Amino acid sequence: MTKFKAWLNAARLRTLPLSISGIIVGAALGDFYGHQNWIIFVLALFTTIGFQVTSNFANDYGDGVKGTDNEERVGPKRALQSGILTREELKKGIIISIIIDLFLAITLLIVAFGIENYLLIILFFGMALASIWAAIKYTVGASAYGYRGLGDLFVFIFFGLLAVLGSLFLFTKFLTFSSVLPAITIGLLSTAVLNLNNLRDAISDKNAGKNTLVVKMGYANGKIYHYLLLGVSFLSMLIFTLLNYNSWYNFMPLFLFIPLILHAIRVSSVKEPFLLDPELKKVALNTFFLAVIFYLSFNIFS
Repeated sequence: MTKFKAWLNAARLRTLPLSISGIIVGAALGDFYGHQNWIIFVLALFTTIGFQVTSNFANDYGDGVKGTDNEERVGPKRALQSGILTREELKKGIIISIIIDLFLAITLLIVAFGIENYLLIILFFGMALASIWAAIKYTVGASAYGYRGLGDLFVFIFFGLLAVLGSLFLFTKFLTFSSVLPAITIGLLSTAVLNLNNLRDAISDKNAGKNTLVVKMGYANGKIYHYLLLGVSFLSMLIFTLLNYNSWYNFMPLFLFIPLILHAIRVSSVKEPFLLDPELKKVALNTFFLAVIFYLSFNIFS
């Protein structure tokens, strides 16, 4: 494996569609409420991708240093685990990624709010710093929250509530009660992807001392928790649709839950955790397509 390919592996490009799903839904809501700005949309996408790449670099580093990425782990081999990238190289990659994140975030906020609205810029810049902190502290450091069963909560907040509602505010400068519902949907589906990852790695995580929520509650209960995440995400999207119904096109995102039902049936039949690996991609891509269809159904087709 070349250095370039190792950096691509560390960036984990397959995680990017899920990371931008919240931004797409936030933009869809902004357009739905009469506020569209493609410059803000593109900058928000690049900023979010930057945060995700930083998170992936840090996750590779943190799990590699702690020994969680070992021969027991299922899934693609990590950059530090493979030995192609050293600790120092990954550290430098994380620092460079953070610098790029901060530049993108500041540019986005100035474009969205104008330099005169410095209070809003400071507030949202604080959120950007919190996002970077969350990206790094998931696995890095002695107090990494991913090792204490808090990863699910942070994914729900940052991938769901903050991504959707934060991007919506960039467009509209206001929030609505019903906009919380699709934010909950995206947050829970993103959490479901993490939960699948934790179900898959339940054995190796437990042996490595990584106390994810699945390790704490057990494999069987982790499956029940997974079904709840999927079910409540569907209810949230259904309620939003009923509250904002304009035409039958608005129900199109709900059809994206059919593959998720099939996925849940598949999860229920899996006995060996490592067999869940293909399901991660399915839920992540399904969430991304749900976000795209959500945009189309409320702004293009209706």
